[in-house]
Amino acid sequence: MTDYRRLYRPGGIYFFTLTLADRRRDWLTRYIEALRHSFRAEQRCTAFSLQAWVVLPEHLHLLMRLPDGDQDYSNRLRRIKGNFSRLLPRGDGLRPSQQAKGERGIWQRRFWEHMIRDEQDWQRHVDYIHYNPVKHGLVSRVRDWPHSSFHAHVERGAYPLDWAYGTPEDFPSGE
Repeated sequence: MTDYRRLYRPGGIYFFTLTLADRRRDWLTRYIEALRHSFRAEQRCTAFSLQAWVVLPEHLHLLMRLPDGDQDYSNRLRRIKGNFSRLLPRGDGLRPSQQAKGERGIWQRRFWEHMIRDEQDWQRHVDYIHYNPVKHGLVSRVRDWPHSSFHAHVERGAYPLDWAYGTPEDFPSGE
């Protein structure tokens, strides 16, 4: 088994990508209220802030800031994923390894993480998050995707409502 090494920094800001095991599913948007519930439930138990986020049908991206002195993002994400999984209707077709681990087969076992290094890195990831529905062809304008923190950022004056419309070459192609 590969030896994954993650970087943990108390009070850090991290970019995450979480993906469904079956990328043909649309469970994250179909069951968006269950996903929101899972994040809120975890925030009630362990403090963290979501600085930017986007939910697409089969994956999501987020920027999470941990409290000072706290570096445990792995268990937060594990509980969020587990809570969401328990809220979904039961399915079948699990592999024996999934059954042995008590998994539901909803999420990929791992997640992508990147520790934010500085303000420029933070802004680049916020832009990437908000532009993602356009990148994946789900909408032609960022403002048209409902499952995103983009709208809250517009309300705070961080972006104009027509941000990124018609200029795909200006935005990152991937993480």
